[in-house]
Amino acid sequence: MAGAALTIDIVSDVVCPWCYIGKRRLEAALALPEAADLPAVEVRWHPFQLNPDMPAGGVSRQQYLEDKFGGPGRAAEIYARVRAAGRTAGLELNIDGITLQPNTLAAHALIAFAQQGDSSLGNQVKERLLKAYFIENRFIGSMDVLVEIAREAGLDADAARAWLSDPDSLQAVAQADLQARTMGITGVPFFIFNQKIAVSGAQDPPALLDAMRQAVAAAG
Repeated sequence: MAGAALTIDIVSDVVCPWCYIGKRRLEAALALPEAADLPAVEVRWHPFQLNPDMPAGGVSRQQYLEDKFGGPGRAAEIYARVRAAGRTAGLELNIDGITLQPNTLAAHALIAFAQQGDSSLGNQVKERLLKAYFIENRFIGSMDVLVEIAREAGLDADAARAWLSDPDSLQAVAQADLQARTMGITGVPFFIFNQKIAVSGAQDPPALLDAMRQAVAAAG
């Protein structure tokens, strides 16, 4: 199968635990021995806001849980399953340490900034944002935190701040989010392989690998 290209477009949010788990499962799929004959992979990230109406400054995590799940009790049941799934993917998700639920528009804009010329940089920034939120419990709704993450990824901090301060950059994210919904995407992660095969959800590595192989075969 080594002839055709393999692009992987992933629609996801940076505050979605299943998106972090799905990222790890994709990485595991690509590391399987059966993936050795796949062509070079290009991963491209696309925005989806789980909470598009979140205030720019975010809200308290407690308030968020009240609004979304009816309180922390129900949330605890759900997140216990999420943490268990995370562990199977090699992630220790510190969900209880999150104190503020952020608006993610600017975080997605940072990913777009990073992957303008190099998709691998976008992948690195995506990873740093997920880790910052779910493991380090940094408030990724903060401009200063986002600029620091850009700096950690080797990006120009001043250029990143200027990009994140540009209304056009934020509008482009909002438009891409709307486009995903127009396509019928209602949940994330959502994987599109070679713009031919779509997989919804954080599927297990063998299922993701099967979809990749189908996409490559379809490309001829």
